[in-house]
Amino acid sequence: MFDGRLNDANPVPLSALYPDMSLTGIPFLCTLAVLAAVALGVPLVLWTRVRGPRAARAAARVTMLLFAQLTAVALVFTLVNNANQLYDDWSDLLATGDHVEHAADLGADGTGGITVERLPKVRQAFRTAGGPGMRAAGGVRVTELTGRVSGVRAEVYVWLPPQYDDPAWRDHRFPVVELLQGYPGSAKAWFGTLDAHEQLHEPMRDGRVTPFVLVAPRTALLPGADTGCANLAGRVNAESWLSIDVPRMVMDNFRVRSAPRGWSVAGYSAGGHCATRLAVAHPDRFRAAVSLSGYNDPAVERASLTGRDPALRAAGNPLRMLRAAAAPPRISLYLSGQEHDGYEDALALGRAAKAPTHVQVVKLPKSAGGHTMALWRPQVVPAFRWLTEELGGDRAAGGGATPPGPSSDGATPGAPASGSASRGSGGRRP
Repeated sequence: MFDGRLNDANPVPLSALYPDMSLTGIPFLCTLAVLAAVALGVPLVLWTRVRGPRAARAAARVTMLLFAQLTAVALVFTLVNNANQLYDDWSDLLATGDHVEHAADLGADGTGGITVERLPKVRQAFRTAGGPGMRAAGGVRVTELTGRVSGVRAEVYVWLPPQYDDPAWRDHRFPVVELLQGYPGSAKAWFGTLDAHEQLHEPMRDGRVTPFVLVAPRTALLPGADTGCANLAGRVNAESWLSIDVPRMVMDNFRVRSAPRGWSVAGYSAGGHCATRLAVAHPDRFRAAVSLSGYNDPAVERASLTGRDPALRAAGNPLRMLRAAAAPPRISLYLSGQEHDGYEDALALGRAAKAPTHVQVVKLPKSAGGHTMALWRPQVVPAFRWLTEELGGDRAAGGGATPPGPSSDGATPGAPASGSASRGSGGRRP
């Protein structure tokens, strides 16, 4: 069982993920800034000093202007990418990265006939994650996981709540929230851009929010395509990666609760679609889901593999899945969005829900911003407060010094996602 300490004696080989000139690294950004400054200064100094025939002088000046424009565009792109964590590395940007080792047909349940509970435990090696914000609030750790069921090999980021290493909590098992990013998007975005761990550290420590373990796996598994978090034989088994391999690794290495009672999934944009889809499809693996500006129809994301085929498009639509379920799943959904950006889809799910399915819809005003990180960042704490109430989660007492006793299963509706947001209609309560 993982004791909360980083394993530096047997480190994960992450040199490929964080080289000195990585796309999101400080050295690359500084190099671009210097080049942009040089590109601006060169024309100012040399414009009137260029010698030679007229054609040669014109070519030299055009080259100087193009160099200045290219470096400026590259610098702005890098700043935007770093701020929003869109592309994690060069392979993501250039659409050359493939994280699928094999993609067998795993059947309807996604296990391929494997008895997951009987798989031997595998101890993962973790290291402190690099990048903006990754060392804050106790630090985020990362490992490279090879999925024994899915055939996916990719990084998984984990953050432990402040109580995890407290001796008073040494026998406590913590609930987990799996965090999914949008497309394109980096698994680090929940920490480096949304600052989820920094926002939740104090509320968890003082008892306003249950101390959850946060787990952010990579979802960009194929070059230039959104998997729709689905299993596609011969292409990718993203659904099994997210709902079987990642949870199994976390349960093998950390003191966490078993599924489904202790597990939730959350995402924004395409990640919100995936969160809802996974919860509706697998109520035996996830008890709740949070979707921030998500959608129902996979075709909303033009790069989605499931949105290109009519059968896959229908099978991957959580609204259709909910309506077609043999019995209403025992799950809770927190769905937020603006008009024409997730809100209408959330209402449709709320209308389709029947007990014991519970849907909480939150309408965000246009003044809250558009489909960006700035809209989703203020929603993190309210969503986790809802998860705390909905799951009847344990809360810290006395600033986290004493582990809580058994908690009630009762729940209250989630609060609006921002001060200006209004609560939309909800589904029937279980």
